[in-house]
Amino acid sequence: MKKHVILLSVVFVIAFSTAFVNKHKPDEKIYIERSEQRTGDSLKGYQYLTTGDFLKSGIPYTFFIMKNGKDTDNLLNRTGKNATVSPGYNVITTADSVDIVIPTCMQCHAQVFDRKLVIGLGNTFLDFSETRQVSPASLAMMQRMAPKQYSAGKILFRTYKTVFPQLAAEVRGVNVADRLASLLAAHLNPKTLVWSDTPLLNIPEQVVPTDVPPWWLLKKKNAMFYNGFGRGDFAKFLMASNLLTISDSSEATETDSHFGDVLAYIKTLQPPKYPYPIDEKEAAKGKNIFVDNCSECHGTYGSDGNYPNLLIAASVIGTDSLLYKANQQDKQFVDWFNNSWFSQGTRPARLEPFDGYIAPPLDGIWITAPYFHNGSVPTLEAVLDSRKRPAYWSRNFDNPEYDYKNIGWKYEIHDKPNGKKVYNTTLPGYGNYGHYFGDALSDMERKEVIEYLKTL
Repeated sequence: MKKHVILLSVVFVIAFSTAFVNKHKPDEKIYIERSEQRTGDSLKGYQYLTTGDFLKSGIPYTFFIMKNGKDTDNLLNRTGKNATVSPGYNVITTADSVDIVIPTCMQCHAQVFDRKLVIGLGNTFLDFSETRQVSPASLAMMQRMAPKQYSAGKILFRTYKTVFPQLAAEVRGVNVADRLASLLAAHLNPKTLVWSDTPLLNIPEQVVPTDVPPWWLLKKKNAMFYNGFGRGDFAKFLMASNLLTISDSSEATETDSHFGDVLAYIKTLQPPKYPYPIDEKEAAKGKNIFVDNCSECHGTYGSDGNYPNLLIAASVIGTDSLLYKANQQDKQFVDWFNNSWFSQGTRPARLEPFDGYIAPPLDGIWITAPYFHNGSVPTLEAVLDSRKRPAYWSRNFDNPEYDYKNIGWKYEIHDKPNGKKVYNTTLPGYGNYGHYFGDALSDMERKEVIEYLKTL
């Protein structure tokens, strides 16, 4: 797999706190009320995502190509200089006529699968496990030899210098979106969004991992993120990528004006169909088992399907709790967001805390391995049978193979931790426990359920 030099988690998961009182019973399922969302032009949204300037500072094109070379695949079929960079980047021209390369949403929300780019599929092959540094010598050379180009990238360089050293995850393949959001918020005035070199908030030490959920689920959901705490205007959360190079709130307002279109485009996305024959008899039996055992939380599917939009209390789901307990529970970050530019205007967004997770829709679940909110379970078979979840496992990032039977990336089991290339489920935040509901089924019933899930 190709390694990106610059990695950006675009859809931000911003923190909330246990200081907030959850007004529900420990075993209760909470319905999430629907919020009115913007409409827009999906074609314009696609164009903005793949060619737009939602970041205003970037790597000078000549330096980017010198370091990375030209991309020859052109998976998005773009023209001009955009045809020479991978889908995770756009080439834009600044007001000073400097071509710069900016990281985009496609870094985390598109993945090559079976030699095809699947837009909306969470990229599980990013590597955030290494601490990256911006080379002072390289920046000094650029400033000396190409001052105009350096000026075009100065804001991005500043941000990278600040956040890169604090983004390292314990294993590769997980995402650090919430950590990036926390770091950026700590350096931005909530009202003006003006940068402060000195942190305005205390920065938590823990880097909590997440798996990137597929974009095509968003059309069904009444709240964003694994814990359902993103309420109100979804487009405001989507445009938060702009915080990476934001200058002030006026720039945020201009960028925000495009994200109704982006949301409209995201709502057009559909999951890829399972590419191999499905045993219709087994799938029909699996559907009945699913409806009886799983649909109360995950919904029903087909022309008469219904997604219930339920938050499931931690005491019920039992999965690793660190995502909603660690830096995502820091009251200072919730207060920052709920009193910031994002919460103002006619289309406000807000954060609402909850001790648990949302039960997601399962459309296209066959292609979204690994599973759970932290990517700790390699196959769908192991989701339904906790006895098959390895404590230590790894997958091939260079030549990955997909297991179309058990549904997931083929993996190797290890008997002990072995660096950041092995997923270690004993680490805080990386646990593979909980969601034991499938354990009560027989082996044949689980097989039939998996056959049905291939149809979604």
